[in-house]
Amino acid sequence: MGQLQERYKNYREPQKFMEAGVYPFFREISGKQGTEVVMEGHNVLMFGSNAYTGLTGDQRIIDAAKAALDKYGTGCAGSRFLNGTLDLHVQLEKELSEFIGKDDALGFSTGFSVNAGVIAMVVGRNDYVICDDRDHASIVDGRRLSFARQLHYKHNDMEDLENILKTLPYEAVKLIVVDGVFSMEGDLCKLPEIVELKHKYNCSIMVDEAHGIGVFGRQGRGVCDHFGLTNEVDLIMGTFSKSLASIGGFIAGDKDTINFLRHTCRTYIFSASNTPAATAAAMEALHILKAEPERIEHLWDVTKYALRRFREEGFEIGDTESPIIPLYVHDVDKTFLVTKLASDAGVFINPVIPPACAPQDTLVRFALMATHTQDQVERGVQILTKIFKELNIIK
Repeated sequence: MGQLQERYKNYREPQKFMEAGVYPFFREISGKQGTEVVMEGHNVLMFGSNAYTGLTGDQRIIDAAKAALDKYGTGCAGSRFLNGTLDLHVQLEKELSEFIGKDDALGFSTGFSVNAGVIAMVVGRNDYVICDDRDHASIVDGRRLSFARQLHYKHNDMEDLENILKTLPYEAVKLIVVDGVFSMEGDLCKLPEIVELKHKYNCSIMVDEAHGIGVFGRQGRGVCDHFGLTNEVDLIMGTFSKSLASIGGFIAGDKDTINFLRHTCRTYIFSASNTPAATAAAMEALHILKAEPERIEHLWDVTKYALRRFREEGFEIGDTESPIIPLYVHDVDKTFLVTKLASDAGVFINPVIPPACAPQDTLVRFALMATHTQDQVERGVQILTKIFKELNIIK
């Protein structure tokens, strides 16, 4: 037996939950993702998706992807830096930069590779990168890949952030990186206060809009637009895999910084370019998002209804301000059990356990789409209320 096999032969944490019959991961879905999905031949209400706009099964997007397949083939067989740039990629970047409100944008094959690559490149030795301690794992990994000094502050604690900034050299490059919407808890970053600190301590700001685009701001432009602070944010990151019904990501900013990243960012120039179908799908989703404001309006209608109903039933939902609704359980075993019982009752939700949260803060994540109906939300609330009461999580 080799060294690695010897090291990992006793890793059996997942098997414990499999044997208990409550393992909640890698559940197989047969068909398109919508408000209801087919699992093991049964229809299940989907409240575990990040498709906030509900566009993943939209025929217009499917047709756009098919047309790109016919014109460009299945892939580009190379990186954007060399042979993998299509006119389609360039057009999407142009439309994204205009939509977000920045000079230029750069498209990546995944959202994770945006954060991992960009943060590692824009700050280096003698610089500082400062993150909220609940930032997404891709931000954490980008921070770790950087040669900059790495610091983090308590979640949304502006006093803690200021205390850190006070200790840093005024003239040094200091990049604050933060999620616009925190993906597990559903709360927003305190962007107005962060911008104040930016000016007071001579910093730069990067905002991850993965869960903000398609939800907040004018036509779904994101949290930066929601606060009216797009011009104050130096770099804005987004993904295609949520509201834009595809796969990939982008970074938007000023022309000089984007030009630098286009020629130096390792996760960009050493990764194969995004597929033609995925690129066309994201672009069509962007067009629909801009053309159908009623889609976001309905998303907020069902979100407000769900928030009210969960509060009425006595759930602990924290400080969420978004279609991401955390239902706190505060126990790992019960979190898995809730997920299993919900699935058995026809409701798909996601468990959130360490390292995605502290051990005492486990929860199940209930997320909404613009295509959910009030009736579907009510069915979900009633099923989960019954389960939470049976397990003595709520009274």
